[in-house]
Amino acid sequence: MHAGIIFLLVIVGSILFHIFTPWYWTDIASNWGGMDDTITLTFWVGGGVFVAVCLFMIYCVFKFSYKEGRKVEYKPEDKKLEKILTWATTLGVAALLAPGLVIWNQYVNVPKNALEIDVMAWQWGWQYRLPGKDQKLGTTSPMFISDDNPFGINIDDPYGRDDVMIQSDIINLQNNRPVKILLRSVDVLHNWYVPQFRAKMDAVPGIVTFYWFEPNKVGEYEVLCAEYCGVGHYAMRGGVEVQNDSDYQSWLGQQETFSDLIAKQNDIQIEHNKIAKKNDLNIKKDIYIEN
Repeated sequence: MHAGIIFLLVIVGSILFHIFTPWYWTDIASNWGGMDDTITLTFWVGGGVFVAVCLFMIYCVFKFSYKEGRKVEYKPEDKKLEKILTWATTLGVAALLAPGLVIWNQYVNVPKNALEIDVMAWQWGWQYRLPGKDQKLGTTSPMFISDDNPFGINIDDPYGRDDVMIQSDIINLQNNRPVKILLRSVDVLHNWYVPQFRAKMDAVPGIVTFYWFEPNKVGEYEVLCAEYCGVGHYAMRGGVEVQNDSDYQSWLGQQETFSDLIAKQNDIQIEHNKIAKKNDLNIKKDIYIEN
């Protein structure tokens, strides 16, 4: 088969595959429709260049195919062609970058009414912390991190006592309420990602990274770790449930605060001490009877 025909079939096949492919994005469920627009623009620009290059190759294959007696034209440079290629490349790169810069500017400027949610990543799971009635998260420090206090909340900070602790890999969000995700990691790089929200960011050990989105479709979604984090990376999953206002407030009212967890841990410690003391007395009693 002639090489030009093969190139033409590649163009047609690529376009048809893009149009009829069954693999495409999930339905969007947040405010970041601009993310999809930038990717679509990339498809158009990249696809247009691909088609143009292939058509030019087809033209060259037919135009300059071997013919007996034809002589090669020597043309060391073509300033007109160089100008066309330079401007075309500049416009193409600008078309790819400019919309992305606009979206990024929106991405890092968090709305003032956004709810801050602390997300702790570890191998291999998630935990969450929400502000309490004061709508402000308490301060934290790595020196306070323990099994009973995974976020390292400062016990002496009054803003932290009413923080809502979600010791689960499932978090509920309020529909049409901006959310600022604060990302932490206690071990390696992780990435909290919900495909339907079109937004993600690496969780880097030692610092707090952030991004924001606004869920706008009630439903249940899966959380994925989008950064390879070890042998259990494939199983580092979680869930998000976007609820209407009344359902969200009902769920929020059922959650424990940091003060509740401290009180519960103290009660458990007291009970353990009682059991240990009782066991100690029984041991001494047994020794006394034996003697």
